[in-house]
Amino acid sequence: MDPPPKVRQQFAHVVRFDPKEIRNAVRQVEGINAKIALVITRTVGTMACAYVFALIALISLPAAISSGQVIIIVAWVAQTFLQLVLLSIIMVGQSVQSAASDARAVKEFADTETILDRLDVNTAGGIKEVLDAIHALGSSATAATASGPQPEASGPDH
Repeated sequence: MDPPPKVRQQFAHVVRFDPKEIRNAVRQVEGINAKIALVITRTVGTMACAYVFALIALISLPAAISSGQVIIIVAWVAQTFLQLVLLSIIMVGQSVQSAASDARAVKEFADTETILDRLDVNTAGGIKEVLDAIHALGSSATAATASGPQPEASGPDH
C-alpha cells in the first residue's frame, strides 16, 4: 500500500538539504551546542551529503587499488567508504522512518477522535442513534404495558 501523496512529499522533504528549513530549526533551539548539533545533523542526514561523501571516498579508491594490498583495499572499503557514506544514508533512513511514524500517529489520532465522536451520546450519526432506538423500544414497551393486559387470542381450544 503506497502512502498518500502528502506523506510522500513529507518523506521527500525529510531527505532534502534545505538551508532555509535548517535556519528556521536553529531559531527554535537555545544554546550554541544545540544549534551546532542541529546544523550538523540536518546537513549530514541528507542524501546530498551522502553523495558528497561518496565522491570524497571515491577520490582515494585508485590509490587503494594501485597499492595491490588486500588489507589497504579492505581498510578503504570499511573505514573510508562504509563509514562516510553509510553514516548519511542511515541518518536519512532514520529521518524517513521518523516521518512515517509521525504520519501514522497523526492518522491514529484522527481515527481515535472520530471513534470518540461516534461514542459521544450527543453526536448524531453515532451511538446517539442507537440509544434513541433503545429508548423508543423502551417507550413503546412501557406504553403497551400501561394500556393493560392484552386479550388472549382465542384458538380452537377455547
